[in-house]
Amino acid sequence: MSAELNRRAFLGSALAGGILAAGGCNGTARAVSEEPAWPEPPPVKIHKVYIGRTGHFYMSRPTEEIAKFDAYLADLEQKMGDVQFVGGEVVPPTAANEVVAKVKEADAILMFHLSGHGGGAPDKAMSQILDTGLPAVVFTQPFSGHGWMYFPMWQKEGKKVVLMPTSDWSELDRAVRLLRVPAKMKQTRLIAVGQPKGTKAATVPENVKTALGTEMLVWPNERILAAHAAVPIEAAEAEAQAYWFSQARRIVEPTRDEIISSARMYLAVRDLMIQERAQAITSSHCMGTPAKGCLTFSKLNDLGKVGACEGDVDSTLTMLLFLYAFGVPGFITDPVFDTAENALIHFHCTSATKMDGPSGKRLPFVIRDQSDSEQGVALEVENRLDQEVTCAKFVNLDTMLISTGTIYKVTTDELACRTQFWTKVEDADAFYHNWGAGLIGPDAVHHTMALLHRVVFYGNHMKDMERLGHLMGFKVVREG
Repeated sequence: MSAELNRRAFLGSALAGGILAAGGCNGTARAVSEEPAWPEPPPVKIHKVYIGRTGHFYMSRPTEEIAKFDAYLADLEQKMGDVQFVGGEVVPPTAANEVVAKVKEADAILMFHLSGHGGGAPDKAMSQILDTGLPAVVFTQPFSGHGWMYFPMWQKEGKKVVLMPTSDWSELDRAVRLLRVPAKMKQTRLIAVGQPKGTKAATVPENVKTALGTEMLVWPNERILAAHAAVPIEAAEAEAQAYWFSQARRIVEPTRDEIISSARMYLAVRDLMIQERAQAITSSHCMGTPAKGCLTFSKLNDLGKVGACEGDVDSTLTMLLFLYAFGVPGFITDPVFDTAENALIHFHCTSATKMDGPSGKRLPFVIRDQSDSEQGVALEVENRLDQEVTCAKFVNLDTMLISTGTIYKVTTDELACRTQFWTKVEDADAFYHNWGAGLIGPDAVHHTMALLHRVVFYGNHMKDMERLGHLMGFKVVREG
């Protein structure tokens, strides 16, 4: 097999060089540098409110602290680029009902509990503002009084609030990233090509709109095929050279024409998404002809969009939630267990190459065929060892299944899909027996895929996903 791989690698390199020799893109990376601009949604409006006493007496924060918070948030607004802080009232002297009337124009609320004993004006005003139903974060520093002991009751009452009792102002960065998510989901358009698949609730566009505000468009595959045929072959050759031939470690099975056809599919899908102002796409036809969706979805995920295979709406929504919260793409996986190594093994034939996010470096990758069919174009991506990951899936539009692990081994077993890595988990046997936590029933559309698929993300996002659950009103269930 080694001799065969070496022969194919040589042929793949020759094919890549042939594109350059033919002048397909003049030896430049035009497709990378000339990516068109995607439509930008308006910034998320976050209404800031300061509640409690200021001044220099017992249980008061210094008056000048508000100006420091304002300066910190102004810097954060500039760094993030997609949020806008409004408001800034101080309660008292401003009455809470005046704030309530204003915050309804915003997408989220950030409240600073300055000081107060609790049971009085500060926490009553805060509770009144939370009753607007907008997602909110309450930031409380030490020595701000005793009111904090009432705040956890708000979560038990079902208010959409995250509580941050900390002296670390950098926690505000995390808070704001999470506050963006509900609004961004409402700004999102998702294209489902062919039959949407997943848990029953998630496959109905009206349900997705009601639960998350996300608009799901269901298209026939013929629209994608027509767009693919309309892409000029010269543009596809340039794209293939710039993003795939010139960057791959080697090419094994696919031919030059197959890779160019896959690049052509990416250009077709990209332009349709821009035209429709869509941020995500999933297709139940991604295993078909004239090109599989693997390279298309990989590059979309590299760019900070979402491309998800096999029409899996649950996984697509999971990828959107993590992307908006943490800026990282997801890897849809068909996992298996090895209890002998206390491992959950992840594998699939499409993967982002920028698993740290759009500004990160590309992971090493090999261009292969799709393993089940031994046809088309897929990716074998070499993931980073010792990388902590989060494994998740948003199911039934109301629950996030979640676990964590650490990558400790990368393999290329011919029995599995092309991209493979092994993760150490807390208790593989218990995880195996709790798979799905009894939440994915036989009424799911394509039940096997709905129960099997999970999405893996770089980083441990367990705590922040639990916080996001509070903000958006969904349950978070630790699966393993």
